[in-house]
Amino acid sequence: MRPAPPLPNVARISRALSAAWRAGILPTPRLEAEALLAAARSRPRSADFGDRDSWREPLDRLLGSLREEAALNPLGLSMAHGQIVMMLRARMRAAALWRTHPEILELPVPSPIVILGQMRSGTTRLQRLLACDPRLAHTRMHESLIPVPFAQRPGGRDSRRWRARAMLALLRRLNPEVARIHPTGPGAPEEEFGLFSFAFGSAQFEAQWRVPTFARWWEQADRAPLYCDFRALLQTNAWFRGDPPGRPRVLKAPQFMQDLPALLAAFPDARFVCLHRDPAEAVPSAASLVWNQMRIQSDAADPAWIGREWLRKTRLREEIAAETLASRPVVPRLQITYEAMSRDWRGEIRRIYDFLGFDLPAEVQVRMQAYLADAKGHRGHRYSLEQFGLSRAEVAAQSSLLRGRGMTPELAPATRPGP
Repeated sequence: MRPAPPLPNVARISRALSAAWRAGILPTPRLEAEALLAAARSRPRSADFGDRDSWREPLDRLLGSLREEAALNPLGLSMAHGQIVMMLRARMRAAALWRTHPEILELPVPSPIVILGQMRSGTTRLQRLLACDPRLAHTRMHESLIPVPFAQRPGGRDSRRWRARAMLALLRRLNPEVARIHPTGPGAPEEEFGLFSFAFGSAQFEAQWRVPTFARWWEQADRAPLYCDFRALLQTNAWFRGDPPGRPRVLKAPQFMQDLPALLAAFPDARFVCLHRDPAEAVPSAASLVWNQMRIQSDAADPAWIGREWLRKTRLREEIAAETLASRPVVPRLQITYEAMSRDWRGEIRRIYDFLGFDLPAEVQVRMQAYLADAKGHRGHRYSLEQFGLSRAEVAAQSSLLRGRGMTPELAPATRPGP
């Protein structure tokens, strides 16, 4: 199975960048730590990256994988450089903000509602349905893409929304299929991928670059510092938006399955809505998203490698989540299937609200119906196991190893939150 030809707009931009580098019109981006740190400090509010340095080793390992494994094209090299500098500058803004307003880090994050599920298992649909309820807080796309505001006070001028709009427009121009697979907008409810990238966690990066050494290092690394930063960013987001204390927060990221012990250590009172979809459908859908993102930045993106990697990643995440939940029977959780949500979303939403102990106002159901009526972006997304070098038997063999371990809905009854 050969990589697909480069996308036309990607090829044109890569050729232009190469020519500009050769002519000395633009400097060639360098994926080396000191060069990136220097670039981040070129427009500082502060030259300080904060008191914690737990992000340095993940950064160094990411850069090693990018140089040695990712096979970046010129556009990919520029985009990688830009993303890393953007996150380093976010760390600088956060350090200044937390020093000026230490009260931010004392804000509560009470009993978050965590949507737990694999990529492409319906987690976005559920998150956006719950976001129709104004009593619940959620992360917006621009807040995840750029996790620290540019303003240093609530109500201050913050350019993240228009920056996110420009980034999404560029992505759609480079590969329109990405927007079809995962439609979003600057203010849309979105998973917290950027809150991991802030500390150079793997979630966002391994879904756009081939960085297996980096990804496997994170699978064994201590995730406590990652979730320390994650919590601080949630507190910062709530402070900047002026969320009322005690407003429940809905969190959603496939990474949570892999990090479940660390997530529970950071949020011991979390409540979980666990989504399950047939892996024979979820795995190729995830692989399709990753492939369409990866081929923007690498002309060597390999569908067969992506299929194997995402089958492996799916099993790993399922295994960790199943073992963690099985060992902690008192953790509140409710099992939902993709098929049940598709068949009777109202009934499943009522189950979720009953599990959480919330009433379900009629006006919230009207908003939910309006969202679903307008959610047409996924239609037309085509994928298959064979496209990624996989077979249904191979996926079934991997899935059977996990049957009965705590994440399969038919074997895991609901555990309700305490009073």
